[in-house]
Amino acid sequence: MSQSAPVVSSDLKQLASEVLAKALKAGATDAEAVVYEGDEFSALVRLGQVETLKESGSRAVGLRVFIASGNAQRTASTSSSDFSAESIARLVEGAVTLARITSEDPFAGLPEAHEFGQIDEDQHLYFEDVNQMPPAERIEIARRTEAAAMAYDARIQNSGGGDFDTSTSHKILMNSRGFIGEYRRSYCGFSAAPIAHDENGNMQRNYWYSSARTTRKLENPEAIGHEAARRTLKRLGARQVKTQKAPVVFSPEIARSIIGNIFDAANGDAIYRNASFFSGLLGEQVAGENITVIDDGTIVFGGKDSGKDSSDIKTGGFGTRPFDGEGLPTRRTVLVERGILKNYVMNTYTARKLNMHSTGNASRGLAGNPGIGAGNFFLEAGTLTPDEIIGDIKSGLYVTETMGFGVNLVTGDYSQGASGMWIENGEIAYPVEEITIAGNLKDMYRNIVGIGNDLVFRGASAAPTIRIEGMTIAGA
Repeated sequence: MSQSAPVVSSDLKQLASEVLAKALKAGATDAEAVVYEGDEFSALVRLGQVETLKESGSRAVGLRVFIASGNAQRTASTSSSDFSAESIARLVEGAVTLARITSEDPFAGLPEAHEFGQIDEDQHLYFEDVNQMPPAERIEIARRTEAAAMAYDARIQNSGGGDFDTSTSHKILMNSRGFIGEYRRSYCGFSAAPIAHDENGNMQRNYWYSSARTTRKLENPEAIGHEAARRTLKRLGARQVKTQKAPVVFSPEIARSIIGNIFDAANGDAIYRNASFFSGLLGEQVAGENITVIDDGTIVFGGKDSGKDSSDIKTGGFGTRPFDGEGLPTRRTVLVERGILKNYVMNTYTARKLNMHSTGNASRGLAGNPGIGAGNFFLEAGTLTPDEIIGDIKSGLYVTETMGFGVNLVTGDYSQGASGMWIENGEIAYPVEEITIAGNLKDMYRNIVGIGNDLVFRGASAAPTIRIEGMTIAGA
């Protein structure tokens, strides 16, 4: 059963309340407490045998305090996994003591009281069946997935293993300005990573996976194993290609990282530091007119939960939550609309720096100041099938993997190692590896000439297949 606001351990809420009260009594002008509780399970099966098995639980509390100093604030944060009275006293004393000696910051502080809020509707983030599945059944799914991959083809002779992971978490956020919020989330997933050998003994590996908030939405283990095998076998016999300029098609798994750079470039922190090629471009054309990029922390997938068909089960996206890391309601923000940069993404601090308003994208752990994080971030789907996108390419590259960190957000320069498939006369011809693809994101976003209709959320970010013209491919 899905729960948006379950009955929570009252002692955890009480703990957050007590931490706040102690912080204010110790001299804090404002304070914010986060209490986290979580459980994790992980099993790895390799060649049919259980290789690792882990199960753990954790609880922790984080405190952020503010001390007013004229028109500015001094701030500090601490955290602890020890809930004893002595530890809580040290947590509070440490935060307040640190805050007194930190520099004044006119932009620091909690959001204004009227800004707080959360989505009240059930977002279907938590499903108890994730914990109810017996460990033996989880291990068996990992074993079945790996076995299906191994049995798919005689050239698959080894394996990186099959795994099954679950996690559940419970978060409470409370502050001295009256906000109290909480939510629970669940996750489960499994994968296989087969290794194939060609006739010369050369090895290639790949993987595939299924993940969901409820076990009822997981895909068939044999189907996942077979897909992992197919992806691995396609890489056998890979070769280099000559250095050239050519169209490059990015598979959905790689396209989402290309599009993900838009979020990083529109990050308010990078903007106010003038460390982004999007600085000063709000309202300007930054991509082709076919590009619309959205961040949405409110998405719920599926229809009516009939309990009969898994496709009907409502589940919140992996980036869905009722409020952000500061207690502001999550929302839908269009970053780029038909190529126009419409919004930066911000938390309260960066919004104050830019004289703007938070977009509800604050993210935070237990300690430290909030960062900026995405909800469900995606490129809107197009109308072309992947086959149509590559169908008129005489000679080009289909990228299925990139390596390294070759993105400069200040200049937009992009250069990464890559492997994939070579396209000839509109068809996949042979696998390629040991090449580098390069360009500049400012040009790449304007030169996306094909967008696929294959948008599928397998995580918190997603993109369909895309085709970019005129990239440099460095090879032999």
